[in-house]
Amino acid sequence: MGGGGTALWRHHSRAAIVVLAGWTAGFSLPPAGATDGIRGSDVDATGALYPRDGRRDLLAEDRLRFPGAGVLWCRRADGVPRKAAAAWLIGAPTLVMLNAHNFRNRQLETTRVVADCYFQIGGRNYDFVPDSLHLGVARDAERLHITDDWALLRLVQPAEAPTQPLPEAPPDLVTGDLTLPVTMVSPGGHGNYRGDSSLETCAIRRVDPPTEGGTRRARHDCNDGYGGSGSGLFDEAGRLVAMQSASLSMNSRHAFDIEFHYGSALLLEGALLEALRSAAKETGGDPQTGGDPRRKAP
Repeated sequence: MGGGGTALWRHHSRAAIVVLAGWTAGFSLPPAGATDGIRGSDVDATGALYPRDGRRDLLAEDRLRFPGAGVLWCRRADGVPRKAAAAWLIGAPTLVMLNAHNFRNRQLETTRVVADCYFQIGGRNYDFVPDSLHLGVARDAERLHITDDWALLRLVQPAEAPTQPLPEAPPDLVTGDLTLPVTMVSPGGHGNYRGDSSLETCAIRRVDPPTEGGTRRARHDCNDGYGGSGSGLFDEAGRLVAMQSASLSMNSRHAFDIEFHYGSALLLEGALLEALRSAAKETGGDPQTGGDPRRKAP
């Protein structure tokens, strides 16, 4: 999928510029076709955040291990659908989690309407309930931040696909520096990767103190590209612990730096986890099985 979008903001008072990793309407676009035809695995050919690119294609067995992995598609002004970002069927067969920046810019101005988008999973497309958008930002918010860059949507009909179970508890991670091995699952792929989807083993390297909604930002060294927004970060036990939001210096191929060159994901905790649990209950979903009868709670 060619093209891409970026949005720039400063995270609180930090001077580091953060680039949203999503094909998002209203954001600046690189030249048309800039990512078309990319098929090689060499970093020089594909571009990446870091000199090492450990991404590989997402396989069928990976989708079984990481259920709920889907893609947000949105129509352009001419009606042609384009892949926008990763999205997750989670907690219930009608509940989808994704980034708020798919629909709002940093000033919280509308960049897309829900009716122009749909959710794809298991080879099928599902429409959203147009007025079901639940944004993570507070009512009095004036800017979008990493830690409130989440949104929930309802599907018109239940998806016929396994769902991602809700976390039983917030991630048990200390605030500060650490090395937590994770797998970044990107069902929407990346504009700087040859395949339609990808998976990479990487690590969370720091957890910042909680900010918006009592949620913390995780800084990680996973490669990212345009379209990678909403990718899931899973721990070694297969638990979804964070959702990708933004990355620094897209395609720069610089070494990871905890202060100046890293990826940012929001942990599934605080207001996000509370909203997920509430939304799942409203639909009769089971937090541990996602309301999917094919999955059994432990």
